[in-house]
Amino acid sequence: MISAVVTKMKKEDLPAGEVLCSYCSGKCCRYFALPIDKPEERKEYENIRWFMLHGRVGLFVEGETWYLMVFNDCRHLLPDNRCGIYETRPTICRTYSTDNCEYDDDGIYDQYFEAPEQMWEYMQAMLPAERPRKFSVEPPHPAEISLPVI
Repeated sequence: MISAVVTKMKKEDLPAGEVLCSYCSGKCCRYFALPIDKPEERKEYENIRWFMLHGRVGLFVEGETWYLMVFNDCRHLLPDNRCGIYETRPTICRTYSTDNCEYDDDGIYDQYFEAPEQMWEYMQAMLPAERPRKFSVEPPHPAEISLPVI
């Protein structure tokens, strides 16, 4: 069996008049990331874990900014990784430039979480252990609890 070797085009080697998107796998159209507040409390970490339990959701940190990533292909991404609504694409797509796109990016972040279990472990490491709750009154002895007779 003969296998073809595909060489990835480098940005700096792009021939004049060519569009970088012609050589790309459509990274920018396969997920979106929204900045979120850095979690400080257990509830905030738990909310992030909840987001991550909903399928293809991750989280990354760059510098001081936390981002929630939702992996989901744009419904207008064509099989050749081109935009099916290029002429009427949203403003965010129109203002996106290949100058700073992820084409050559290796996807290395300061921190990256791809599973809710990782967020759980991080939360446990970052937050002090919860103290057991104290009763305001002494709980009754089990022998003192009466159950209804049926």
